[in-house]
Amino acid sequence: MTFDSKRRRMAPNNRARNRNPRPRDDFDGSRPATSTVHGGGPTGPVPGKDEILFLPLGGCSRIGMNMALYGHAGKWLIVDAGVAFVGDELPGIDSLMADPTFIEERMQDVVGLVVTHAHEDHIGAIHHLWPRLRCPIYASPFASHIIRDRLKEKGAHRAAKVQTFEIGDTLNIGPFRIETIAVTHSIPEPMSLAIRTAAGTVLHTGDWKFDPNPLVGRSTDFAALKRLGDEGLLAMMCDSTNADVPGSTGSEADARAGLIGAFANRSGAIAVTGFASNVARMTAVAEAAAAVGRKVVLVGRSMLRMEKAAQACGYLDHVPDFMDVREASWTPRENLVFLCTGSQGEERAALSRLARNEHRDLWLEEGDTVIFSARAIPGNEEALAEIHEHLRGMGVEIVTPADAPVHVSGHPKRDDLARMYGMVRPRFAVPVHGTIEHMEAHARLARSCGVERALVPEDGDILRIAKEGTRVVGRVEPKRLANTGRELIPWVPAELPAEETLVAAA
Repeated sequence: MTFDSKRRRMAPNNRARNRNPRPRDDFDGSRPATSTVHGGGPTGPVPGKDEILFLPLGGCSRIGMNMALYGHAGKWLIVDAGVAFVGDELPGIDSLMADPTFIEERMQDVVGLVVTHAHEDHIGAIHHLWPRLRCPIYASPFASHIIRDRLKEKGAHRAAKVQTFEIGDTLNIGPFRIETIAVTHSIPEPMSLAIRTAAGTVLHTGDWKFDPNPLVGRSTDFAALKRLGDEGLLAMMCDSTNADVPGSTGSEADARAGLIGAFANRSGAIAVTGFASNVARMTAVAEAAAAVGRKVVLVGRSMLRMEKAAQACGYLDHVPDFMDVREASWTPRENLVFLCTGSQGEERAALSRLARNEHRDLWLEEGDTVIFSARAIPGNEEALAEIHEHLRGMGVEIVTPADAPVHVSGHPKRDDLARMYGMVRPRFAVPVHGTIEHMEAHARLARSCGVERALVPEDGDILRIAKEGTRVVGRVEPKRLANTGRELIPWVPAELPAEETLVAAA
C-alpha cells in the first residue's frame, strides 16, 4: 500500500462544523488530566493486568468507521474495522476509515481482530488495511464469507488468516476470553462480545435490537445477557444510534407485513430499494412478491454479493428462486418486483440507473411503483430528492416509510436500551456508535437506569476501565485515511462533514 503525501488535500466542507466540547465525564464539566500520544514510536500506554483500556479509533463522535481497541495485560484486541461513506461534499472520495498507525506500531502485542457483524461500517476497512494489520481475523460464517470475498479482490485471501466460529462459541485470544452472544440486527449473524479478563468483564454490544421475529437467523440470547448481569458486569460499550428516540424498535416481521400490504393491487412493475445487507428484508420482499403472484429480480452488485453469501450460509433455502435479469427483461411487468440497491440515492447504484433510464436490461415507466424500504440517512436528502424528481417525471408512484410501514430500524430505541441495562446491570456505561448528541442522550438514560458512572468518549480517547480508578487517561489523535477508489491517502481536513454517516446505520 502506498501513500502519496504530495496529493492535494480535499477541500473542506464550506459549512462550518459545530465542534462539540471535549468528551465529558459524568457531565459535571470536569475532566481528569490526560496525556496525548503522538506518533514516532510506540511510547503510549501499556495496559496493565488490573485494568482494561478502551480506545475507540472510530465510531464515537459520528456514525460509521467503527474500530475499537481493548487493552489488557500488555496485549491489544481489535474489534471491527469499518468505513464511513461520504456524499457529494467530498468529490473524489468513496469512503473514510480510521488510520491504524497506533495499532501498527504495536502489532507485536495485537492478538487478533474480532468482527461483530458484516455491515460496511464494521468490516469495510479490513481488506484495505490488511497489509498493515497482519493479525488473525475472527468472524461468523456470514461475515467470513464476505470478508474473504473482499480480500480475494485485493489478492490477500491466501495470506489473510480468517478464522470462522459459530455464535455462542467462546474464543480464547491472548489474555481475552470472549463469549459471543447472539443478538438481532438488520443483517445475519450479529453478535455482542462479552470480553472477560482478569480485571473484569465488559460487554461490547455491537449493533443490536430486540426482535422477537427476525425472519433470518437466531433471536437474542437473553439467557446469556441475564447471566452476565448475575455474574457482575464491569462496563458496557453500547450502541447509541437511536438513544434519543422514544419507544421500542419494530420487528422485521412488521416490515414484511407492510410490504405485503404495499404490494397489493399494484399494476405495472414494483421496485423495492433497501440496504443490500438486510437479508431478512430480501426474504420479506420475496415472500410479499409470492403472495401477489410476482417474481423478484435482484438488481445491483451489492445485492448479488449479499445473496451469494446468504445462499452459502443457508439463509435463503426456503425463499422462492430469484429471476435472472435477462429473463426479467421480457417478463410481463405486472409479474415483476425489482429489488434494487440505491436506497440513499447513490449515483452508481441500480435505482439511480433505472430512474435515469440507463440500465441495460430493465426500465421503469408510467404506472410502476418504487418502494423505499429504508430510512433516509441524514446528508443524503439532496441525492434522494433528485431520484424522486426523476421518478415522478416518469409517472412512477413513490412509497416511503412515511407513507407505509415498509421499514424498521436495526438499532435499539430508548425502551430497548433501558431493558438491556435492566438485564446486564453494568457498573459503568460507555456509549458508542453515534454522534456526541446520541451518546450524551444514551449516557443520561444509563444514569437513570442506575449505572454508577457514564463516560462519553470521542474517537481517540483512552479510557481505563477498572474496579478502582475508571477514568479517561490519555488521547490518541484520531487520523483518517480516504479511499479514492484507487488508493488510500492520508486525510486530515480542517473540518469534517457533519453529514458523515454510513448507509448501514439503518
